[in-house]
Amino acid sequence: MKKFLIVGLGNIGSEYVNTRHNIGFKILDYISNQESCSFQTAKLGDIAELKIKGRTLLLLKPNTYMNLSGKAVKYWMEKENIAKENILIITDDLNLSFGTIRIKSKGSDGGHNGLKNIQLLLNTSEYPRFRFGISDVFKKGQQVNYVLGEWSDEEKEKLKERLEISSEIVKSFALAGLNNTMNLFNGK
Repeated sequence: MKKFLIVGLGNIGSEYVNTRHNIGFKILDYISNQESCSFQTAKLGDIAELKIKGRTLLLLKPNTYMNLSGKAVKYWMEKENIAKENILIITDDLNLSFGTIRIKSKGSDGGHNGLKNIQLLLNTSEYPRFRFGISDVFKKGQQVNYVLGEWSDEEKEKLKERLEISSEIVKSFALAGLNNTMNLFNGK
């Protein structure tokens, strides 16, 4: 059975639950609710197992806080013997307008501390990532407050549809592959 590690980046703690920075956790929570699989606390994170059409998707929410996400990613890749081509890192992106989706096979960390740490510990920037746009509508010097701030009412309303598309992206990645998923969903 082919295994995939789907990693949603975020921060643990109730104060972060509905923040923009936690979109990775929010997408995985949406999928687990949709598919009736539950998270269990394990080493370096909460993990849920989802089986779809002969594939096993391990959904991981690292409990290392965003800036040390690579530690959890590396541990679970090695423990479950999952190749880097079969991991998908879900993260927020300030450089994309709200809800815009970018799926790539590799790339820079774009200034994102979670991706920086993953790149450092995996010793490569070549791993699939799914960037979810949170936009950059904040005043100079307010970036931290913005990413750690909660969604606006307008964003919350639009988020429902974006979470459904995000769920489809994760399943497509495992079932149809990265290239097909990029062709189907980039820019949607």
